Amino acid sequence: MTQPPEKQQQPQQQQQQAASNAPEIDRLVESRTRELSALSSHLQSLAEKEKSQLARTLHDELGGLLTAAKMDLSWLQSRVDTPAYQERLAQLGSVLDEAMGLKRRVVEELRPSLLDHFGLATALRAYVDSVCGKANMRTDIRLPDDGGAPVPKDVAITLFRIVQEGVNNIIRHSGAQHVTLELATSGGEYVVTLQDDGRGFHLNSERDGWPHGIMGMQHRVRALGGRFSLASAPGHGTTLRVAIPINH
Repeated sequence: MTQPPEKQQQPQQQQQQAASNAPEIDRLVESRTRELSALSSHLQSLAEKEKSQLARTLHDELGGLLTAAKMDLSWLQSRVDTPAYQERLAQLGSVLDEAMGLKRRVVEELRPSLLDHFGLATALRAYVDSVCGKANMRTDIRLPDDGGAPVPKDVAITLFRIVQEGVNNIIRHSGAQHVTLELATSGGEYVVTLQDDGRGFHLNSERDGWPHGIMGMQHRVRALGGRFSLASAPGHGTTLRVAIPINH
């Protein structure tokens, strides 16, 4: 049965309507994408500020309380002769030492003190050496002298967090025995390369936490006008490369 002319015209009209609406939809999508990107950048910046503030509070206030407790404990130990009491006071001292160690680790996770006081290269070397050493992985670390021009704080924390995320994923997933980290300035950019000799993976695979971690790293880099690349294949390890303009 032949459809009425008005029925035949409906699909064509719908296509024309969709075509005419496409530019407006594209503009709307682009606008919403910019808004979400700006919001994500703001939330990341806010999170780093809150981490920094919490780290200072823990370092100053909790650190002060623990130090005072250690001083009081030392005073008591110098005035108690009973062996049983001395033993309990020694145990209390061990607990306080553990608490102070935990406080230092939490503070360093929240905001690496080396990053603020000695610069990006020193903070990266200390972090990678420590974490990879505990995982029994060899490291090859190529970093410039921190005596040069300081890396801007927003770039420094971005590069540090990316290396932190990358190294954690290497330890959890790659089975690597060797990690190479390089930080350099080239072509008006800060360039970080992190490479491992692990099992590698298909980039389009769903992999325990990697997709979200990668998206987070990509966004951090793009927010500073930089470039992010990840190369990997089964049996060929993984190479992560980030480049951020010096004058971003």
